[in-house]
Amino acid sequence: MADDGEPGTLRPTPPGLVLGWATTGLVAGWFLHPLSDRWGNPPLVTWPQPLALALVAAILGFTAWSTWRTVHVRREPLDPHRAVNRLVLARACALVGALVGGGYLGYGLSWIGDPSELAGQRIWRCGAATVAGVLVVVASLLLERACRVHGDDDELRGRSQ
Repeated sequence: MADDGEPGTLRPTPPGLVLGWATTGLVAGWFLHPLSDRWGNPPLVTWPQPLALALVAAILGFTAWSTWRTVHVRREPLDPHRAVNRLVLARACALVGALVGGGYLGYGLSWIGDPSELAGQRIWRCGAATVAGVLVVVASLLLERACRVHGDDDELRGRSQ
């Protein structure tokens, strides 16, 4: 994954892009509570939601570890189509994980101070889903990093100096 400006190369996912998606999720999650109050019942957050995100994070983490061992420890090249598939998966999961994690954070924060009997339950479960969303982002960025070939790090460092 070199960054030489030529066709067929990719840059690492910019932190600002991930932060932008997380902020968008935060705002959307925050507004979900008052809008759903007006139009019906606010959605419940159940344990399978954060657990599903944690499962995705675990799968991405295992894939990142496996890719790292293949490329950097055993020094075996990945097939080009597999490398591209993993890079696309990593970028998509990083952005969606940021959006979903931010959404759960915003929705959970919107319940602070609410007198509803389920407010505390929603806050805790949204907190767990937010942590799981952050884990998805971290595992995705690790997978993206694991796909870098040996010369990429040197080339990126050389350009920044």
